[in-house]
Amino acid sequence: MNNTLVQQKQKPKFSVVLQSNAIKNLINNTLGDPKRAANFIANVSSVVAVNTSLQECDPFTVITGALIGESLNLSLSPQLGHCYLVPFDDKQRGKVAVFQIGYKGYIQLAMRSGYYRKINVIALKEGELVKYDPLNEEIEVNLIEDDDVREETQTVGYYAMFEYLNGFRKAMYWPVKKMLKHAEKYSSGYRNDLKRGTKWSYWSADFDSMAYKTMLRQLISKWGIMSVELQKAFESDMAVIREDNKPEYVDNVPDDIEKVPVSNIQAVNEEKETETKEEIPDPKPKVETQPKTSAKAKEPSIKVVLEEDFDLFAAAKKIEG
Repeated sequence: MNNTLVQQKQKPKFSVVLQSNAIKNLINNTLGDPKRAANFIANVSSVVAVNTSLQECDPFTVITGALIGESLNLSLSPQLGHCYLVPFDDKQRGKVAVFQIGYKGYIQLAMRSGYYRKINVIALKEGELVKYDPLNEEIEVNLIEDDDVREETQTVGYYAMFEYLNGFRKAMYWPVKKMLKHAEKYSSGYRNDLKRGTKWSYWSADFDSMAYKTMLRQLISKWGIMSVELQKAFESDMAVIREDNKPEYVDNVPDDIEKVPVSNIQAVNEEKETETKEEIPDPKPKVETQPKTSAKAKEPSIKVVLEEDFDLFAAAKKIEG
């Protein structure tokens, strides 16, 4: 008990770490724009200020997670639901901040890639599903028209689909029973909630949103063409971002990451894109295949800077500690 108190006293406060010169230099070098860096500091400070649990987390995991969100151009605002920093009690490290992307964040990244004409995910209510053919991926539904009645009706399953610009489409449907098994298998927090009757995990607090996210991850990871941003999102989601910019999965490893190792995601998707080109035309119009070096040159390469500057981050952590 005394050792725990000593560790809590020695842990630097988030506000102190964020205002240190080393961390300010890291943020400025990473983002490459003083105004953007100032906005980032203001935004992450606001997020932490209203969340007492985040204030107790290792401040460096908060900053690294927030920087990953910024590198993906996803907002930490809870109102937008793009991405979150979720407190997690790690047995070895104490309380840390886990970076999580919301289902709206995945939709943003997919549409931003330029491959998708449409992408959607929806909860189906009792009495709405008429028939689903998994072989041909055809679904017949009769949606409840009254939104209030529909909101109160029990959910029986989840449906997700996407369509490329060239018309190629994929779809999938999971009944609630399958989603419940998935949540219990891959989330230790949800398992603990079920045992203790608590609602601390995101699965317990907002089951539908986590189910939407799961459907999109399953759909895109198996059949979607993934941009560099989407690959980065899949690698970083549901992980603590270490000082070397590598993800560390402190909860259960996501099933799609478990099946495809993080280091192989890019290679797998390069192979997938090659196979796709043999079967269907490139979903992007040919006019977009021209080099865009001039457009990219206007913005700093956050990914490259992150990889180069995390040595400074590790050194800063030792200094502040």
